[in-house]
Amino acid sequence: MDYDGKGTGTGAGAPRKDGDGSSTPRRAMTVSEAGRKGGITVRDERGHAFYEEIGRKGGQKVRELIERGKTRT
Repeated sequence: MDYDGKGTGTGAGAPRKDGDGSSTPRRAMTVSEAGRKGGITVRDERGHAFYEEIGRKGGQKVRELIERGKTRT
C-alpha cells in the first residue's frame, strides 16, 4: 500500500512485525530521539571535517556580530 499523505496506514500505535514474527506496538519517536537519529545520519554522511567547518563559520559570525555591536555604542 502506498502512502496517501493522509496519515493513514501503519503509524504510531499500529502493530508491527519484528524479525522474529512477534507483533509489538509501535510508539511515536520523541523529539530527542529524532534529533539524535538525524545527528548520527549527518555525522555518517558528512564526517568530522563538516563539524569543524560549521563551527569555524559560526565562531567567525559571532565575532563579527560582537564587533558590529561595539561600533554601534
